[in-house]
Amino acid sequence: MMILLIVLVVVILWAIWAYNGFISLVNRTKEAWADIDVQLKRRHDLIPNLVETVKGYATHEEKAFTNVTEARAKALSAGTVDEKAKAEAGLSNALKSVFAIAEAYPQLRAVEAFTNLQTELSDTENKIQAARRFYNGNVRDLNTAIDSFPGNLIAKNFNFAKQPFFELEDASEREPVQVKF
Repeated sequence: MMILLIVLVVVILWAIWAYNGFISLVNRTKEAWADIDVQLKRRHDLIPNLVETVKGYATHEEKAFTNVTEARAKALSAGTVDEKAKAEAGLSNALKSVFAIAEAYPQLRAVEAFTNLQTELSDTENKIQAARRFYNGNVRDLNTAIDSFPGNLIAKNFNFAKQPFFELEDASEREPVQVKF
């Protein structure tokens, strides 16, 4: 009888420990997603200034500016992780066209406001990458815990759900950047 009671206490303590572990993993994943959101907001706030600066020099390139504005609007309205990933990939492609336009205007590259915005945007892109790696690492840990035995018993009974990774949608983003002098 005493052995059965000890086993029951051990199982209950393990269940509490496992449940709290899942809560910790879920909270770390939410925190990591919030970090991505902060950096994406920063990126979205920089884009109108960048577009206006380039627009002053390349007034006949209206389609590229419209594409960036529409892509930014889609990114702002995206809700799920998958929707955000797709929208952000589209925004990255649209931004590439703005930077390509800027390359055609040497006098624009000499404008301090443009170079500052370009530097800020580059810094933000690096922070987004770091935040995405942190988020994906937390998602990996959570999803592994949900799939692993015996933790999957707790996960299933308390409805802990696997989370999607924040992955690149555009294959061109996986290719190295071409630097030309």
